[in-house]
Amino acid sequence: MEIGVIHSLNTNVEGNIFQAVSDLGFKVCQLNSWDMTQCTKENAERVVKDSKESGVRVCAVWAGVPGPAKWNFTEGPVTLGLVPEQYRQERIAALKSWADFATWIGAPAIITHCGFIPENMTDPEYPIVVDAIREVAEYCNEKGIGFWFETGQETPIVLLRTIQRIGTPNLGINLDPANLILYGKGNPIDALDTIGAYVSNIHVKDGLYPTDGEQLGEEVRPGLGKVDFPNFIKKLQEIGFTGEYIIEREISGPEQTADILQTTADLKVWTQH
Repeated sequence: MEIGVIHSLNTNVEGNIFQAVSDLGFKVCQLNSWDMTQCTKENAERVVKDSKESGVRVCAVWAGVPGPAKWNFTEGPVTLGLVPEQYRQERIAALKSWADFATWIGAPAIITHCGFIPENMTDPEYPIVVDAIREVAEYCNEKGIGFWFETGQETPIVLLRTIQRIGTPNLGINLDPANLILYGKGNPIDALDTIGAYVSNIHVKDGLYPTDGEQLGEEVRPGLGKVDFPNFIKKLQEIGFTGEYIIEREISGPEQTADILQTTADLKVWTQH
């Protein structure tokens, strides 16, 4: 098991870009950015240099896109991913730029949220969204990299259906078990029966199911929520998963650092079950 962390790309820092990752004792990360101004060859060259010097490998680029992003049930469907028509073309272009960046730094894939993909396959918007995702996936495939969906706003069966309809050979899933719970979309262990064959990366994150129809559930430290990590990891091992376990804790400051370190220790215990 290789354990890492999400790390925000910040080219304004002095010293090594990956110093914070090294300080936590990790040798792998997902490199995350929502700032398109960072998507340059110059920054890519620095990432390659600092990655080599620090010994920190980038296992994927988490690709943020321009425009609003509301992580809730009320505004999320009209702001997130490639679903909202008014942002779609700009975001397709942004994801292609991040695919270029991933290629420049030697990362194997980009990851993003595609949004609240329609549950109803007869919705006239559904094939349009599929075509938009396919355009990005094909571009990534031409570049020799993967396009990975992060779970969250869609049920596992919608994700499987969409992958099958897109049809490119480079599709994968960054399975965030907490997101399935936070959005009330499914049980992470059961989800592996549906989408397990496509899982390429894991977010080690935890949460509680929503109890309000307009608000997501609460994110908590891994081990304190509804993700049954020992059995989740066991099933991942049974289906042959060999990717990275990337810790994500959506808070900041000393508590975030403490929780990441605690989760690292807990993961080593959970894998022994």
